[in-house]
Amino acid sequence: MGKITGFLEFDRKVEEYAPVEDRIKNYKEFTLPMKEKELKDQGARCMDCGIPFCHSGCPLGNLIPDFNDAVYLGKWEKAAEILHSTNNFPEFTGRLCPAPCEEACVLGINEDPVSIENIEKNIVETAFKKGWVVAEPPESRTGKTVAVIGAGPAGLAAAQQLNRAGHLVTVFERDEKVGGLLRYGIPDFKMEKNIIDRRVDILKEEGITFKTGVHVGVDISATELKEQFDAIVLSGGATVRRGLPIEGADLKGVVQAMDFLKQNNKRVDGIKDLGEEIKATGKDVIVIGGGDTGSDCIGTSIRHGATSVSNFEILGKPPVGRPEGQPWPFWPMRLRTSTSHKEGVERFFSISTKKFVGDKDGNLTGLITSEVEWIREPGKRPTLKEVPGTEKKWKCELALLAMGFTGSEMTVAEQLGLEADARTNIKASEADYKTNVPGVFVAGDQRRGQSLIVWAISEGRQAAHHVDTFLMGKSCLPLKGEGDLPRV
Repeated sequence: MGKITGFLEFDRKVEEYAPVEDRIKNYKEFTLPMKEKELKDQGARCMDCGIPFCHSGCPLGNLIPDFNDAVYLGKWEKAAEILHSTNNFPEFTGRLCPAPCEEACVLGINEDPVSIENIEKNIVETAFKKGWVVAEPPESRTGKTVAVIGAGPAGLAAAQQLNRAGHLVTVFERDEKVGGLLRYGIPDFKMEKNIIDRRVDILKEEGITFKTGVHVGVDISATELKEQFDAIVLSGGATVRRGLPIEGADLKGVVQAMDFLKQNNKRVDGIKDLGEEIKATGKDVIVIGGGDTGSDCIGTSIRHGATSVSNFEILGKPPVGRPEGQPWPFWPMRLRTSTSHKEGVERFFSISTKKFVGDKDGNLTGLITSEVEWIREPGKRPTLKEVPGTEKKWKCELALLAMGFTGSEMTVAEQLGLEADARTNIKASEADYKTNVPGVFVAGDQRRGQSLIVWAISEGRQAAHHVDTFLMGKSCLPLKGEGDLPRV
């Protein structure tokens, strides 16, 4: 490493944010760029630890100490080559990943960890700015054809890897534009959509065909695709939303978070035909669910001009530090405060919604909750118990359900005769991503359940290796930890 004592000399630093009063006026990204000297110093904090646990923390197996060192030395093009060798889309993960690599950073045992995610973002943005990220079509074609169903990060990663192997890849997407939840779930203030567009343009130049507005299973049957293509990769995500089956759940104003977020992303994109409007303007909003989707609803509601925004989480408030039983380098379930949380929300933990209340016209006017406690007994699953005497009525005109997803939509699976597991994920071999139907593979949330963008990219890359092996008998595509030949 170039700066052996860097971790002793420099404190952790990440990008700062525009003031709340300014950023909530629009949907633009609001991070403030760091100076190159500051970024080099952050790269210098990587401490040449004997075993880089950050590798195991990263689902992609990114070569983190290597690109940190390149940044410290000012070798930005080399850093970009190293980063792209294991990650197809670092511009996505550099903005949106919760950074499990940082939780596994050795320096993080007793100091602030290396700011890996921020370094990653700046590497790829420098690469785009310098013109180093260019299309690299394969030198030859195999003549084999692959259909990828779903254009989220898993599908895009699988498509690029399979195209690099020389196969003819067609990506089918039922929405109007490519990106999956990156496009129609993640708010623009976290990632503007031109970030997706510039990468998709490169994928098209490399020879990948995109067919948007095509709903496989509806517009064209999955069995037709099976006949037309040599292999199929399913990467449609875990899109079945979890509901809240209580009294009043059908009132107008009780809305699934993804419906709210998707419509707003389309609105920001300038799309006029949005159907029935879902807006938080002038309303008391309650977001039910304390994860990333709930946070995205909070930031969006504040930008709409909500009168108030509250956030309910049924789990207890986690500690700020690592909980007992979750030691380094494991991912800790601790309190996380997002930029949206800092924009004006009141958070409530250990609270359960019992009933939605409406007026005579079927409009939501409020909801009723009670406090809860979790009973934990050795050897048993925790159970939920309502705390007597804690029932409370809240004013609410918009309740956003951000409670995650329960599994995959099964239309395509049923048409192909695929098996599902108990969680309604499509069942596939852990070793090679094969389903029970030859030539059909599955990757991403549709295989493993709701997860992270970084896991989706990893799954797409892994699946591509096994599809290539199925088509050709062997594969030159890398598995996790191996890395591609350097390419930007």
